[in-house]
This record gives sequence, structure tokens and C-alpha cells, in this order.
Amino acid sequence: MRQHFELGQFLRNRYKGFLNESYNRHEISVRSTDYDRTLMSAEANLAGLYPPSGQQVFNPNLKWQPIPVHTVPQSEERLLSFPLGDCPRYKQLMNETEHSEEFINVTNKYQDILELVKNKTGLTEVHVETVWSVYDTLFCESVHNMSAPDWVTPAVMEMLRELKDFGTKVFFGVYKQQEKSRLQGGMLLGEIVKNLSKMAVPDPTQQLKMMMLSAHDTTVIALQSSMDIFSGRQPPYASCHIFELYRDDNGSVSVSMFYRNDSTVDPYRLQLPGCSLDCPLDDFVRITKPSISDDRDKECKEPSKETGTEVIISLVVSSCLLLFLIILILGIICCQKSPMSTQGYHHVINQEAGEES
Repeated sequence: MRQHFELGQFLRNRYKGFLNESYNRHEISVRSTDYDRTLMSAEANLAGLYPPSGQQVFNPNLKWQPIPVHTVPQSEERLLSFPLGDCPRYKQLMNETEHSEEFINVTNKYQDILELVKNKTGLTEVHVETVWSVYDTLFCESVHNMSAPDWVTPAVMEMLRELKDFGTKVFFGVYKQQEKSRLQGGMLLGEIVKNLSKMAVPDPTQQLKMMMLSAHDTTVIALQSSMDIFSGRQPPYASCHIFELYRDDNGSVSVSMFYRNDSTVDPYRLQLPGCSLDCPLDDFVRITKPSISDDRDKECKEPSKETGTEVIISLVVSSCLLLFLIILILGIICCQKSPMSTQGYHHVINQEAGEES
């Protein structure tokens, strides 16, 4: 809470003169995932960003004011919580990732530490993608000055950190990163690009100046991976990825990105690969487009299963058409054949004799 309160104060100073000094509900939109901790983070952040003054002070003994934070049920969250598990193709990609050379090499390299964790914790399933939860728990406890078990030495913690970083990266990269991005972090990137493009169009009635999203370290990783700018290290508490939209006097619009993961230094500037630090919006849209899906539901279907179904349908349709054609041809032949007359006689001309018989 202290870290997010400080981040709110940083944002207040950074955007002084741009944001209104007092809270204006038309200027800012805030959304969070439906978790207690992310909702509380957003509220702590807003307490630092908008300390009440003047008429907004409703209690002279309380330097705080309520500011709305919007959310959706976790079961409906498709924008801020990653990785999403509702995509068969993504699950197939994860299975393929586990058979990649890099994944196998890392698993073999850290097999001893994985076995140690399994034996010491009693967990039945310990592998590259799940060991992060062990490290996360130990790290949280260390931050709050709790003592660690004897087996958790600094060397063990460092190896667990390395495994944690790799295991997190596996969700969004290592293997077919761009396709994973289209099914995961690209959804958030697409929403950001859409909002940037919308805000770039001059509108005298537009009052919205800031969109704030409160989520998770995996959200930051998924987003940065979709732009191929993830450093490989877990974002610390109260990390902040900033997109800023600028319009020059000549009307040209550009996007700048900053990453604040250390309160003791200025935010780091981030550069989208293939573009300048101040990236023209048109270039930003063009470069990020391959990581943004136009139809995620369609792309989430497993190619193998989809192909097999299409083959079966094609065979059935072809067989029906062939049968129909055979019946049609037989029908035409039968119609053209003259029926044999069973009543009376008809004359046959003898060509040679020129007589009728």
C-alpha cells in the first residue's frame, strides 16, 4: 500500500498541469482485476494521486476521498488477467513448448533444485511452470521479515528466482512468442492501441486524459512480451508500464513508453523494436498489428482438430454430391431411351428394295 501510494504521488507530480489538481471523474478511468489485492492497490494509488482539497474534503481528519475503481468478475476477465486458460490452441502451444530444446535444457539443468523443493514442501507436482508459487511465497515472506526454512539458503533462492523468471517467460514466450501473444497479452495490447488511436483524433468534447489499469506481474509480462520488450525479470511490486500519447504542433502524433520498476530512479524509456523512442502512432499501430488477433476465438481452435473436422465434412459432402450425380445421370439415360412398344406394328422401310415390309 505504501508503494502504490508513493506511485500515485509520482504520477501526480509527473502529470502536474496535465491532470486537474482535484479529482475530476471525467478525466480518469480506473479498472482493476477482481482481486482484493489489486483493487486495494488501485485505491492506495489513487489516494496518492488525488489527495482531496477544498470542497472534496468531506472529513477534515481524513486526507482521502473515494474514487471509483471498476472491475468485472474474474470468470469474465479477458483483458487484464493472464495467462487465460480458455484457449485450446494456447494449451497446444504450451504442450509444444515443453518439448522444445530450451525448455528441456532448463528442466535438466535445475532438476536437482526441483527435486529438493518437492521433497521439502511435500508438493506432488513441482516443475518449471509451477515452482514460481514456491518462490513467490518465500519472497513475500522475506519482504515482510519472516524467517525462511533452513533449506532455503541464498543460493537456493537465487536458483528459484531464475526458475521463476524462466517459468513465467514460458507462458508468453520461449516458443512461438508472437502466436502466444495473439492469444494472450495481445488482447490487452489491442485494447491499448485502439484507445491510443481513438484519443489521437482531436475531439473538443473529449475530457478523458488517463486510463489506469491495476493488475498483476503476469499482466505486465504478457503485455511487454507482446511487444517483444520484456527483460526476462519479474516485475517488482508497484511496477508501472506507462504509455504516453503526444501531439506536435504540426498535428503529428507519437507514442512514448516508460517503465517504472524502481522508485529511486526515473522511469526507464522503452523502445518498440523497429521504431524510434518517440514512435509515430501509425508506425506503432503497424508494428504491433502482428501481435494482435482480429478473431481470437477462431485462432484458439486447435489446427489439427479443425483440419480433421473439415476433412470429414468435405468427404461427406463430396460423397453426397457424387451419389446425386450418379442418380441424375441414370435418370437422364433412362429418360432418353425409347420404350419398347407392346401394341400394334410399325412400318420398316427396306432401303435396298425401296419397298415397305
